[in-house]
Amino acid sequence: MLDPANPVMLVLLWLTLVGVLATLTLRTIRRDQREYRRFKKFRTTKRRQLMLRRWLLISFTLFGGMTAIALLASGRFAAPLLAEVQAWPWVSALLSILEARPSVTGGVIIGLIIGVVALTIVGVVAVRKEGDEIMSVGDIQAILPRNRQELVLGGLLSINAGVVEELLFRLALPALLFATTGNAIVAIVGSLVLFGLMHSYQGVAGIVGTAVIGAIFMAIYVLTGSILIAIIAHAVLDLRSLVVIPMAIGGVHRIDGRTTPRAFAAKPAPTAALPQTPEN
Repeated sequence: MLDPANPVMLVLLWLTLVGVLATLTLRTIRRDQREYRRFKKFRTTKRRQLMLRRWLLISFTLFGGMTAIALLASGRFAAPLLAEVQAWPWVSALLSILEARPSVTGGVIIGLIIGVVALTIVGVVAVRKEGDEIMSVGDIQAILPRNRQELVLGGLLSINAGVVEELLFRLALPALLFATTGNAIVAIVGSLVLFGLMHSYQGVAGIVGTAVIGAIFMAIYVLTGSILIAIIAHAVLDLRSLVVIPMAIGGVHRIDGRTTPRAFAAKPAPTAALPQTPEN
C-alpha cells in the first residue's frame, strides 16, 4: 500500500490513477465504440460469438488487472472511505432506521425484488403485444443473444460484469480517488461518472441510465457494507437483460446456433412483378 503522506508515494498514487483513467478512456473511445459499431453489422452468429468471447476475455483481464493494481496501491483506503460516507448525516440516519427496524430492511429488499420481477414481466408482455424489440435504456439491442450459444456467453458476460465492474467502480477506483484527493464526494461522484461514461457506446441514454444504476449499486454497497451484495445485484440485473428476457421473449434457448448460422432472419425477397400478357 502506498502512503499519500509521503510525497513520493503520493506521486505514485497519482500516476496509478492517471494510468487507470487513461486505460479506461482509450478502451471506451477507441475500442468499445468502434467495436460495437462493427458488432452491430455482424449477421452471422459465428462472428458475434467471437466478439462476445473477446469482450469477455478483455473485460476480465483488463478490469481485473486495473482492480488489482488500484487495490494494491490504495486498498487500505476503501474501509476509511466507506466509514466516512456512512457517517454523512443522511446516510447515518438511514442506516439507523434500517438497523433499528429490521422489518424495514426486509421490506426494502422484498420491494426491490418485486420491482425487478414486475418490470421484467411488463417488458415481456409489452414486447409480445407491440412488437419484437425489447425495451431498454441505451443502445443494447444488438448485444442481446440470438441463440443458445450466445445465451451462454450472455450469462458469462453478466456474471463477469457483476464481479469486475463492482470491484473496480465501487471499491478500487473510489479508494484510489480518495487516496489521491482526500475527498469522499470526489471519490463517489467521480467513480459514478466514470462508470456512466464507460458505457458511452450505448448513447446518451445509456450513459445516464448506467450512472443511475451505478448509484443504486453504490447505495447498496454503502448501506450493507458488503461489496458481495452489490456484485450479486449487478449480476442479477444483467442476467435479467441478457438471459431471462431473451429466453422469455425470443425463446433463444431453443435455437441452436450451429444449425442456424445467421443471427438475423433473412428478409424475404420482394416479389417480382409478373409481365402483363396481352389479351387476345
